[in-house]
Amino acid sequence: MRRFFTLLARELSAFYFSPIAYVVLFFFLILNGLSFWFALALLSRGPSELTLIQAFFNTLFFWIAYLLVFPVITMRLFAEEFKLGTIETLMTAPVRDWEVVASKYLAALIFYLSMWLPSILYFLIFSWLGNRSVVGTGAQIWGPYLLLLAMGTFNVSLGCLASSLTSNQIIAAMMGLVFVLGTFFLTMINYIIDSSSSPLVHDLTAYVAQLDHMESFSRGIIDTRPLVFYPTFALLVLVMTYHVFQYRRWKL
Repeated sequence: MRRFFTLLARELSAFYFSPIAYVVLFFFLILNGLSFWFALALLSRGPSELTLIQAFFNTLFFWIAYLLVFPVITMRLFAEEFKLGTIETLMTAPVRDWEVVASKYLAALIFYLSMWLPSILYFLIFSWLGNRSVVGTGAQIWGPYLLLLAMGTFNVSLGCLASSLTSNQIIAAMMGLVFVLGTFFLTMINYIIDSSSSPLVHDLTAYVAQLDHMESFSRGIIDTRPLVFYPTFALLVLVMTYHVFQYRRWKL
């Protein structure tokens, strides 16, 4: 396990000591700030049944920030190693392939979660200075962040898979964006196809209906199905990434 934690520390340092990571974080926080500002503007128009949490987690800027962050933070994980040739040095070290994949995945996931931490302060400070009922209940505050963790496990794994398929970071980012957007837009099938005419398709796409899940969790309704579905499929995608990584490594 010492080798694994050494690899994890190496990957985390690559994130937190990279100037590019802070550029990404800067624009991410701008989009989050715009989401909070538009949520406040919506509630200030007049009486509304929405809470600040519901308004924030259902704005356009929130979803833009959420969807774009995955390909950006994962594009370099494997692609950069293969492009620079540092993968050969890494493979000569006494580490297993699964440790390499797991350490890169966990480092990206930890960085992704740390990007959302400042937004929690928005609601804590606002509830302290203003009307706490406007923000929402405890379940409404922590529910969306629990869902962000679950959905993040899956989308980060998609980014890792995309990065393992190529040596070009730009191509990895584009592939990762296609994977993330592809699963996200499966949600739209529920709005296009009548559930009574195609109940099976409706039930299947409901598992990846991220818009619906966020709308439910932001109302304080904690559904365990997406909390199980996303990590389970993240594990499946990581197994695929592991086999792709092994195949490309032995081709070197």
